[in-house]
Amino acid sequence: MPEALIELRNITFAYPGAARPVFEGFNFRLEPGQHMGLIGPNGCGKTTLLHLIIGLLRPQAGTISVFGREVSRDKDFTAVRQEVGLLFQNADDQLFCPTVLEDVAFGPLNQGKPPAEAVAIARETLARLGLEGFDDRVTYKLSGGEKKLVSLAAVLAMQPRLLLLDEPTAGLDEDTKLRLIHILQGLEISYMIVSHEHDFLNHTVKECCHVHLTCCRSTKEGKGGKSDG
Repeated sequence: MPEALIELRNITFAYPGAARPVFEGFNFRLEPGQHMGLIGPNGCGKTTLLHLIIGLLRPQAGTISVFGREVSRDKDFTAVRQEVGLLFQNADDQLFCPTVLEDVAFGPLNQGKPPAEAVAIARETLARLGLEGFDDRVTYKLSGGEKKLVSLAAVLAMQPRLLLLDEPTAGLDEDTKLRLIHILQGLEISYMIVSHEHDFLNHTVKECCHVHLTCCRSTKEGKGGKSDG
C-alpha cells in the first residue's frame, strides 16, 4: 500500500462547550493521486476535517500524519501549510492585499521566493486560470466569482502537493462553476473537495467519502460501488 498523503487515526475532536464531539474514533486516509469528494449533512464535520489537516484546529486525541510525517506542533503545521493549499469557503477570508497581483504573489514571497520570481509565478498562475489583465484590479471590488478564482490562483501559486477546497461553488454562477470544473480537471495534483453539489463532484472527483452525523465512521463511494473506510 502506498504511503498516504493524509492519514487520521482514532481522531477525537469536540468544540468547547459542545454537547457531543464532532469526531470520536474517526479514521481517514487520502492516497496519492486521489481526487475525492467529501459530502455529508451540515454540522457533521466536513470543514472541521479540513481545518484539522492543516492545523487550524487540533484534536483532543488521535494522530494526524501528512506526507508520511506525524504532525502535532505549531512548527509541524507551518511546514504542512507550505505544501497543502486550502481554499476557504468565503473568498474574503483568503484575500487581504490591495490588488490581485499582490494577493497571488504573497504565497510565493512567503515561501522565500525573490520578488521578481514571485511576481512571475503569480502572473503565470493568473494566466493559467484565464485571469490575464487582473494584476492591478482592486481585490475587494471583484465579483464573488472573480474573488473565488483569484483565491484559487493564490493557493495554486504556492505550488502545493495537495489541494483542499471547502464548498468551492458556493455563490457561484453557472459559467464560473464550469470554469472551475475545467481548472480542476486540468490539475495534476491530488485534491479533496467539500461540496453539497453532486453534479459538480461528478465532474471533478472519482470517489466520495460520506461523513455521517454520528462522526464515528466514514463511507467511501466510488463509481463502481461503496466500501466502508
